Amino acid sequence: MDSETLNNLKENATLKDGIMNPESIATTSKAVKLNDEVQVNSQLGSSLNEIQTQLGTLSPQERLKWAYEKFGPGFAVTTSFGIQSAVLLHMIHTFEKGSEIPVIWIDTGYLPSETYLYADLLTKKLSLNLKVTQSEISPARMEALHGKLWETNSLQDIEKYHLIRKIEPLENSLQKHNVACWASGVRGMQTDHRRSMSWLDQIRGRFSLRPLLNWTKKDIFYYMQENGLPQHPLFDKGYSTVGDWHSSGPDGAESNGRNTRFGGLKQECGIHLPGLMGEGI
Repeated sequence: MDSETLNNLKENATLKDGIMNPESIATTSKAVKLNDEVQVNSQLGSSLNEIQTQLGTLSPQERLKWAYEKFGPGFAVTTSFGIQSAVLLHMIHTFEKGSEIPVIWIDTGYLPSETYLYADLLTKKLSLNLKVTQSEISPARMEALHGKLWETNSLQDIEKYHLIRKIEPLENSLQKHNVACWASGVRGMQTDHRRSMSWLDQIRGRFSLRPLLNWTKKDIFYYMQENGLPQHPLFDKGYSTVGDWHSSGPDGAESNGRNTRFGGLKQECGIHLPGLMGEGI
C-alpha cells in the first residue's frame, strides 16, 4: 500500500467536526498494520515471525552473523560497557571483519570512572570500531535548566533524564550511521519487560536484535572465563549491573540486579522499549 492511500485513509477517519469515526479508525489501523508487515517482509525477505523462529535455532554468534550478512553496513552493536558487555563485544571481535562493525556507546557524562577505564581497556583489547554519542545538552547545562533530575525521586524526572541523556543521543547516532538493525546484550532474565522480548523486534522504526536473550548469568560468567575477558572493575565490589554513578549500586539485602538502578523507580531506561522518542519509556 502506497503512502498516498494510507494518508487518504487517515484523513477519512476524521469527520468534519473533528470527531473520529470508529469504523474508519478500525479500517485505518488495519491498513497501517498491513503496510508495516509488508515493509518488514520486504526488508527481511520473510515474515518477522518466520525470522524469529529461525533465530531461535541459532547460537548467539550465528544470530549476529545473520544480522551482519543481512544488513551489511546498516548493522551496528550498542554497548554500555557494563558488567556483562564484554561478551557481545568479544563475539563480534571474532568475526573476520568485526572491527568494521560500528559499536555505539552512549556516554551520558555521568558514568563511573571505572566504566570509562573499562571502555578504554575493551576498545583496545578487542579493536572496536567505537562510536561515542552524547547528548547535545551538556551535564552542566541540563542541571542548570532542569536541576539534578535523579534526586527528586520523581518518575517523570527520571524519564526526562533518560530521554535527554540516553534515548535522543542513541536515536541521533543510529540515524547518523544509517543503522537499520542494532544488536544489544539484553537478556530475558534481567527485567520483567525483557522476558517478553523476542530475538528480533522493531523498535522506533529499526530492527533490534537480542542474540543473548536466553543466556543466564552462568553463561555470561563462563564465556568470559573461557575467553579470558576482564571483568568490569565494579564487579568485584558487588555490582551485578551498572549505569550512571548516581543511579547504580552494589547488590544488597534490600535490592539486587536491575532493582538497584534508578532509585528503584523503574527497571528500564527506555532504550529497549517501543515508541517514538520517549513514548512508552
